[in-house]
This record gives sequence, C-alpha cells and structure tokens, in this order.
Amino acid sequence: MTRAIWMEIRCEFLSRLRMPRYSVSILAFPLMFYVFFGLILHNGKLDGIGAAVYVLCTMATMGVMFAPLMGLAGGISAERGLGWMEVKRASPMPPIGWFLAKFCGGMAFSAIIVAALFVLAATLGGVRMPAAQWGALGGALIAGSIPFCVLGFVLGYLVTANAAPAMINLVAMPMAFCSGLWVPVQFLPHAIQGIAHFLPAYHLAEMSETLAGATGHGSVASHVQALIGLTIIFAAAARIVWRRDEGRVHAG
Repeated sequence: MTRAIWMEIRCEFLSRLRMPRYSVSILAFPLMFYVFFGLILHNGKLDGIGAAVYVLCTMATMGVMFAPLMGLAGGISAERGLGWMEVKRASPMPPIGWFLAKFCGGMAFSAIIVAALFVLAATLGGVRMPAAQWGALGGALIAGSIPFCVLGFVLGYLVTANAAPAMINLVAMPMAFCSGLWVPVQFLPHAIQGIAHFLPAYHLAEMSETLAGATGHGSVASHVQALIGLTIIFAAAARIVWRRDEGRVHAG
C-alpha cells in the first residue's frame, strides 16, 4: 500500500508537470513579478531590508499561495466533473492516498517556485544571505503552502470545473492585495490592515520578511501559531464539504 500511495503521488506530480498551462504559468507568474519589482525597481529599503529581499518574500508567498490553489482547487473540481472520483472510490487505493497525492503535488510545485525565485534573487537580484538564513526562509515558505493546500481542497469541493478559475482568482487576488503582497500593508487603509490579520498569506509574508531580517513584523512564533490556527479552520471546512460530497454520491 505504501508503494501504491507513492505511485499516486508521483503520477499526480507528473500529470501537473506535463500540463504547460499549469506548470509554466504557475512558475512564470511570480518570476515575472519579481523581475518587474525586485530587479527593475529594486532601489531603497523597506523595514530594514533591501527591496530585492522584500519583494522576494512577497513574490514567494504569492507563488506558494497560487500553486496549491490552482493545482488542488482546479484539479479536484475537474476530476469531480469528469466522474474520476467515482473511479477512485471503486479502486483499492484508500482515500488518504489520493489526498496525500494532491497535497504533496501542491507542496512540490511550491518548492520549485521558491527554488527558482531564490536562484533569480541570488544571481540577478544580488541578494546575499547566510546559507542557514536561506534554508530557514525556504523551509518556512514551503511549509507555509500547507494552509493553501487545505484551502484548495475546500474550493475544489465547493465549485464546478467551469467556475473554479474564476473562484480561485476571486479568493486569491483580494487575499494577495489585502495581505500586502503588492503594496506593503502599512500603506493600505486601516480597515484592510485589520482584515490582513485573518489571512494566511499575510502571516506567511510577515514571517518570511522577519526571517529575512526585516523589523517590526512580529515574532515568527506568532505567525506560525496564526497559520496553524487557520489551517485547522480550513481542515474543518474541508472535512465538511468532503462529507457532503460523499453523501450526495451515496444518495445518488
């Protein structure tokens, strides 16, 4: 069974990798924004760190947010629409294998995005940090994709395949803006600053900036606690929508 689950994970990753509309766009999106704002408009400092480092943290956060949402929410809704879920239920593969495959696929693409941004920042962006700091930042960003993977499950079970792209953008775009990924949070209206504290992208970006040497972004522990709390909430919602979908299938 372990080998079967591993093969499921491997096939899930390869299927996403072989879809250029997903793999290329997911990778190009944060890299393109980093080139625009981290390399071209790189002068000055924000919160005690260089603009290139600051934009690296925000664009990496955006990447690890979009990769799981697009991969999981879009993939799950499409598979539900095609009836692939019924085939999975009839197979000997336990449901945990399918969930792990989706989950690991989202985290794997997040890791690829983080690695690509790090290479770009270190070569063309002139970002210099100790190896331990690079490692801590990369590990935090990849682990920070977990709440977005769980949120992807929720959206995938809530919407149809046709509605998934619009719903993902409807959730991700405002979240990115309100979390300060495009404009620093301190420059946003006070009402939006209050909303930011309830968003996982905000806490991941703030934690990343703190690990990169920024000041005034709170402790890493406080942001980790917030991300864990939000993940638990998303997991509870995912369980509810999954059980509801299972109930509909059995009723049918």
